[in-house]
Amino acid sequence: MTTETKRLIRVRTEKGAVFKRHGFGTKPQLSDSWRKPRGQHNKQREQKKAKGNLPKPGFGSPVAVRGMHPSGFFEVLVFTEKDLENLDVKTQAIRISAGVGARKRKAIQEKAAASGIKILNARVIKERVAEETPAEPAKDTAKAKKGTKEAPAKKSVSKVAPAKKKEPTKAAASTKSKSAAKETEKKGEKTAKPKAKEAAKTAPAKKSSAKTAEKKPASAAKKSPAEKSTPKKKSSSGVKKNE
Repeated sequence: MTTETKRLIRVRTEKGAVFKRHGFGTKPQLSDSWRKPRGQHNKQREQKKAKGNLPKPGFGSPVAVRGMHPSGFFEVLVFTEKDLENLDVKTQAIRISAGVGARKRKAIQEKAAASGIKILNARVIKERVAEETPAEPAKDTAKAKKGTKEAPAKKSVSKVAPAKKKEPTKAAASTKSKSAAKETEKKGEKTAKPKAKEAAKTAPAKKSSAKTAEKKPASAAKKSPAEKSTPKKKSSSGVKKNE
């Protein structure tokens, strides 16, 4: 940028006027944008003092600097990489559109920097790979967890292994055998008691049978003398009938 253009830009800024709509600041529905006053009794139209200036010749910027960016370049709006072609590096600068994404913006900025074109709204674009790197280990761990879930055979082996480790020791086996022997003894005692009761019930029956057996010979003994007392009749032939 030459010294003359710098001077003209400085003059433009010093000479520049701000034109506001009549009534702006008094009514909330009125905007800052300029509107020509048309009222018959409008004080701004009549150019009364302190009512605001009207746009007139003499307020404009120099023709050589009109529409120029303060950096000394004329702006060119860019949407794609093809728009960078046929640009004057010495007088023109690019402004990337706001609707361009990060990936395309990065490509445009790299191409413009390589060709030496000035970018008025350059941005620092962070790489997505750097952001995704911390998330990758978490995905790996999730996959590893899934892999462990998908291997039931290994789990079954791990379940069987502790069962082998929990084999009963000699002391435990001895205690178990003692407890089993005590239980069998208790069961034997319980079974022996009803048997003894049954034997006690059956014992008097045997005694009664013995008494009857003893009584029978007594009756036989009583009957025998009576039989002996009865005289045997003799037949005429002299032979005993009873014989």
